[in-house]
Amino acid sequence: MFPGFEIFGHFIGMYGICAIVGIFAACPIAIVYYKKFTGDDVSMINILLFSAIGVFLGMHLLYGITNIPYWHILFEAEGFVDFWKRFANVFGGSVFYGGLIGGLVAGGITIKAFKLPAQIATDCVAPSIALMHGIMRVGCFLGGCCYGVEWEHGITFTNSLVESANGVPRVPVQLFEAGFEVALFFLLWILLAKTDRLKGMLLALYLLIYSVGRFILEFFRGDEYRGFLFGLSTSQIISVLLFTGSLVFFILKLKKQKNIPKKA
Repeated sequence: MFPGFEIFGHFIGMYGICAIVGIFAACPIAIVYYKKFTGDDVSMINILLFSAIGVFLGMHLLYGITNIPYWHILFEAEGFVDFWKRFANVFGGSVFYGGLIGGLVAGGITIKAFKLPAQIATDCVAPSIALMHGIMRVGCFLGGCCYGVEWEHGITFTNSLVESANGVPRVPVQLFEAGFEVALFFLLWILLAKTDRLKGMLLALYLLIYSVGRFILEFFRGDEYRGFLFGLSTSQIISVLLFTGSLVFFILKLKKQKNIPKKA
């Protein structure tokens, strides 16, 4: 594939470029719809900015957690420079679920602190999350990370940044997930723009559907270094927890709506 290129001696990765494209494609949608519903765009910008901090911290923290068996190398460092290099190896990667959870926590804190309408805010960001991640998965495919299992009809990487991905045909699981996320984006966008039947539940709907899709797609992943527990990958375990939490939220929300007396 095409992991990146050099400009003036600096390597520019396609994953980073896709991440930037995803941000500039997805965030304006959340801002425009939040302003449409509330007349205020600055508050959504604040939510997104603080969420970005949570995403950054969360994705690296979860990556580091999957590398717990290697934490001992941090204590074997000889000096600050060596420690920083080892730290970058242990925590330098990223995990989507870590970023998602970190972003949701930071966004939730921002909504609470500024006393913003949570239902409107979460509905507006749901389609953007799906679109952003879908574009970023294209970056994963171009870079050769998050690669799939071996498959005779698959795509062979020859210059992936992850050496173990090269040389054999593999399931393009990154593109499958990208397509899945884009389809989710259009579903959530239509629900946001055309109906209020699921008002305040679009983010939960995203988590519910995505967790199922991610759980299944994980069986087609070939990068086994990402962490496993009880025979399931880290992402599958998180998917089960998110699905359960989202389902409980839906049940309680629908039950609450049912108990609200209708206006005559």
